[in-house]
Amino acid sequence: MREVDRIADEFESACAGDPWYGLPVTSILAGVDVKAATAHPVQGGHSMCEIVLHMTGWTREVARRLRDGIAREPEAGDWPVCTVRTESEWHAVIAGLEAANAALLAAIRAEDAARLGERIGDAREPALGAGVTRYVTLHGIVQHHVYHAGQLSLLKRATET
Repeated sequence: MREVDRIADEFESACAGDPWYGLPVTSILAGVDVKAATAHPVQGGHSMCEIVLHMTGWTREVARRLRDGIAREPEAGDWPVCTVRTESEWHAVIAGLEAANAALLAAIRAEDAARLGERIGDAREPALGAGVTRYVTLHGIVQHHVYHAGQLSLLKRATET
């Protein structure tokens, strides 16, 4: 199996598969309503909606980086403001994440394994995830999803009544 296929499998598992550590993001978000999604049960913390928008932005950004090899901040910023007020708007946010995940998964599967050692961005900028290889970038987005899946799980539990 090619290394890019292993990375793709890990990404797919974190998004909607059967990860060994627990639930994938799609299962965590299942049944979350707009009230829970926009709640801030942890003072000073992000809402589920804010986290999903953040995840979507970085997922799209990684896909873009694979295309052009340039590191930037996500188009909507690192932490987009959640303006969601209705169930349909919340469902559109979730659909946006699922579409971004599907697009990145396709890009990972199409990645040339010979390019995994190429750097994205010249200078190392930890906050931007710049100056690391395509390999590190891809593993980073998997880790990013798993990290935020844990947060989403705790927030979901905190908002259940």
